[in-house]
Amino acid sequence: MREWGIGVDEAGRGPVIGPLVVCALAIPKADYAILEEMGVADSKSLSKKKRGEISRLIKIESANRGWKIGLSVCSPERIDMNSIDSNLNILEAELFSEAIKKTVSPKTRGEIFLDACDIDQVRFGKSVMSYLGNEWAEWDVTSEHKLDQSDLLVGASSIIAKDFRDLAISNLTKKLGLDIGSGYPSDPKTRRAVTELVSGNVPHDCLRWSWSTVRDAWITTHNSPVPLRCDVVGNYVQVNLRAWSDSNHK
Repeated sequence: MREWGIGVDEAGRGPVIGPLVVCALAIPKADYAILEEMGVADSKSLSKKKRGEISRLIKIESANRGWKIGLSVCSPERIDMNSIDSNLNILEAELFSEAIKKTVSPKTRGEIFLDACDIDQVRFGKSVMSYLGNEWAEWDVTSEHKLDQSDLLVGASSIIAKDFRDLAISNLTKKLGLDIGSGYPSDPKTRRAVTELVSGNVPHDCLRWSWSTVRDAWITTHNSPVPLRCDVVGNYVQVNLRAWSDSNHK
C-alpha cells in the first residue's frame, strides 16, 4: 500500500475581490522528487506564467500517476455570511478539511501538511482535524506557518491554488469589462474598481461586503451603512474543476 502525503494551502485570504481558494494535493511519498524536478517552490516566489506552467505539469502528472487534487473554492458571499457569527480562521479550517476530503480515502494512511492560517499553528491543525472527523484520526498532521516555503508538497498546493485564483480574477476582469487589478486592497486599480462596483443598489457579488474597503467605499458613495449579505438574496457560485483543468490544457 502506498503511503500518501497531502499538502494543503490557500490563495486569496486577504483580497477584497474574488474567491478564496484552498488546494489539497495528495501524492505518494515516493513521488516527492518529481515535484522538485518540476521546479516547485513557494508560489509567491514564482511569476504568474511560471505558476501556470508548473500547475499544468502537476495536473498532467496527476492524471498519469493517480495523484489527487482537491479544491475548495469559497465565494465572497460565503465569506461574508461566515463573518456574521464566526471568523476567517475557522472558515479556513473548514475549507482545508473540505479540500482534503476531495483527495484520497481516509482509509489509506499518511501525513497531512498544513500551511497554518491561524496565528496559533497548533490550534489550526487541531481545528482542521476536528472538521475531518474520526475517520482521519490515524493520519499524522503537521501544521506550521510558512510551510509552503519549506515543504515541496505544500508549495505545490500553493501553486495550484494561486493559479486557480489567477484564472478566476482574469475571467472576472473580462466579465466585468473592468481592470480590477490583483484584488488586494493595497492595489490602486482594485480600490478604483471597488468604487465603481459599489455604485449600484447593492455592492457587486464579486466583492467581500464585510471588508472595510467595501464598507468605506459604500459609505462614501451612498452615505449609508453597507448592506448585509443576509439581507440580500444571492446565489453561490459553483466552480467547475473540469472546466478549469480543460482551460489550462488548451
